[in-house]
Amino acid sequence: MSGKPLRIAMIAPPWFEIPPPAYGGIESVCGDLIEALILRGHEVVLVGAGRNGTSARFVATYRQPQGHRLGDPLPEIVHAAALPGILDDLDVDVIHDHTLAGPLLARGRETPTVVTAHGPVRGDLARYYRTMSRHVHLVAISNAQRTAAPEIDWAATVHNAVRVADFPFRADKGDHAVFLGRMCPDKGLCQAIDATRAAGVRLVIAGKWSEPAEQEYFRQEVEPRLGQGVEWFGEASWRQKTELLGAARCLLFPIQWEEPFGMVMIEAMACGTPVVALRRGSVPEIVTDGATGFICDEVAQLPAALDKAAALEPGRCRLEARRRFDVTLMAARYEEVYRTACGQRPLRPRTFGAGRARTTTTGTESAVRHPHPEQPASPRGRQESRRPSRS
Repeated sequence: MSGKPLRIAMIAPPWFEIPPPAYGGIESVCGDLIEALILRGHEVVLVGAGRNGTSARFVATYRQPQGHRLGDPLPEIVHAAALPGILDDLDVDVIHDHTLAGPLLARGRETPTVVTAHGPVRGDLARYYRTMSRHVHLVAISNAQRTAAPEIDWAATVHNAVRVADFPFRADKGDHAVFLGRMCPDKGLCQAIDATRAAGVRLVIAGKWSEPAEQEYFRQEVEPRLGQGVEWFGEASWRQKTELLGAARCLLFPIQWEEPFGMVMIEAMACGTPVVALRRGSVPEIVTDGATGFICDEVAQLPAALDKAAALEPGRCRLEARRRFDVTLMAARYEEVYRTACGQRPLRPRTFGAGRARTTTTGTESAVRHPHPEQPASPRGRQESRRPSRS
């Protein structure tokens, strides 16, 4: 690290705790980024919901995470509305916002704000981010996402990442393929089932199906196709997910839209498992065709790729994940973005959290207490569980 340590406010969405015990890709990225930044000598305060499982200081806007209200805009609006009072109580160099509503409050703010666009940038969202990029430092998570909206004033591209060392490597693979993802047409599960049946390869399906639309899709499109070599596992914990990925001959990722970043691809590679995918969105940025997987231009090519995947070298997949998608790289790149954002003004010598916030320490964890009606009574120590992505 070059330069003085930074004081960073990390704004996470209110949907899941950090790290999330199960589903939660954005939250996974936030949690890993926080720990990597702290290891680089920076000080971080996390604003989120529920209990804290990171080493950062913590402010909660809700006692309980609001994942059961996904689709309802109010929790994120309430979460954002609390930010001015919380940030007034802190003394930070830069704010890193991972929410959708939070950046609306950045205009005119003295402290520079970095915003990561985690979702698709098209339609109204493209219009929103184009407007917001005048007031914040907007980061893309892939070149594919950035290319889809060239009119936006992007500050940088920073790929998502994982702590590769946390993923168990397995060199001996089974004969089956695995599908991991939400139950929705965009993920291409029906195409995955058809491809594995055509190839004579068993398919294990694990995925999120908690929302009504996901449940309806599962009942209508997936459940009737189960059997005959197609198995339903259900939603997997982090440990179950890594076991599924590690044991499979490949991850099947026949994505049906221009997904800006598929976390499950780098998670599979970290386990030493190649990826068979369609050429959509960020896939060509992540998968090295013929080395860490196969990229197909059409569904009809998937069965042959499934057959060839068994010959790929697991060690190469792991090496590529460590070399290109480890959290240490992501943290270093975000540090560059933060320092560029802060370059408009000198960093002032001061004590982190020297504003009106009262800081307490419980065990190995510090928590910034903020007078909010949803503030939990006490934080939680770092969780041992890990988590699957919001893929």
